[in-house]
Amino acid sequence: MSMGGMGGNPELQELSQQLQELDAQQESLEDEIERLQNEQTEITEAIDALESLETGSTVQVPVGGGAYVRATVDDIDEVVVGIGSDFAAEQPRDDAIETLRAKRDTLSERIDEFQGEIDEVESEISELEQKAQQLQQQQQQQAMQQLQQQNDEQ
Repeated sequence: MSMGGMGGNPELQELSQQLQELDAQQESLEDEIERLQNEQTEITEAIDALESLETGSTVQVPVGGGAYVRATVDDIDEVVVGIGSDFAAEQPRDDAIETLRAKRDTLSERIDEFQGEIDEVESEISELEQKAQQLQQQQQQQAMQQLQQQNDEQ
């Protein structure tokens, strides 16, 4: 939002700074949501794989650097699942799927929280933008009055 030629007004300068900060805040919240949604997609893909794979299925296993090796599933009944802060647990397939679903639900809750924060930031932004517009209008009116006074005096 440009404050064309309003450099002299400290109140407007402050508003424009607050708006910039809120914009940045909104952007980082949106980035966070995107990250969580990507994580959800990965979990969904894992759940789909666990539901469809069988012992003896052939899968592509990532070994890093974008390289994959072909491997055969030795035992689909036991699945190793990350359970947070670098811990993993071996679980029966159904439990593993439940664990993944629970993780996905937690992510949904966090996404909703961030979305709520974005809504708050957006309403703050529109309030500040209205304030800024009012200030600009007041300034323009004052400028017009000054011009008229100058014209009257001549």
